[in-house]
Amino acid sequence: MNSAYAFVVGPLAWFAWGVFILGSIYRIVSMYKLAKAKDISSLHYMSLKWGFRSIMAWINPTKALGWQRNPWTAMMTFVFHICLVIVPLFLLGHVVLWDQFFGISWPTLPDNIADIMAILVVVCCIYFGARRFLQKDVAYLTTGKDWIALAVPGLVFLTGVLAYHEIGDAKVMLILHILCGELMLISIPFTRLSHMLFGLFTRAYIGSEFGGVRRCKDW
Repeated sequence: MNSAYAFVVGPLAWFAWGVFILGSIYRIVSMYKLAKAKDISSLHYMSLKWGFRSIMAWINPTKALGWQRNPWTAMMTFVFHICLVIVPLFLLGHVVLWDQFFGISWPTLPDNIADIMAILVVVCCIYFGARRFLQKDVAYLTTGKDWIALAVPGLVFLTGVLAYHEIGDAKVMLILHILCGELMLISIPFTRLSHMLFGLFTRAYIGSEFGGVRRCKDW
């Protein structure tokens, strides 16, 4: 078991980070080339002013009409994304690994706060999954790719919570948690999780078109 742990935090972790970094660079460059080939004019009307306006409107849960019409979904979406970003960055165990391998560290979250936030991510994933089953318009548009994009982060945080509370074999659960985290890193450039790379750009693009070309709001 110790050798398995050493493998997943060593060679396999380096492989996952390599795929994530190189894959992300490839996707960003390829999407830029595709946009340039398909619609080069779109690159010319990209506007910092209108793009920033759109991003600021959509990160306000009370601003966009879509958020106002679906307050529960809006709340879950914001809680999910905030916790999804903050917990991996500021969890004590993760910061210890950065310190161990690279000699760098930063302030961490209290364990009980990180635990609550991780549980919230799992709850949000359950909510999003139920919504994809029960809400007809969402179910109609849902594909296998959407389930993968939901299942991967859900498993990362679920196994993390189980490992922290020592539910099941603690070492096995920890290894599963690390494996799921590495699977998520590898998946980001090549699945719907790639909106982590393109989300702000897409919002800026739409905001630039609506604000600078159509002269209207996109929220």
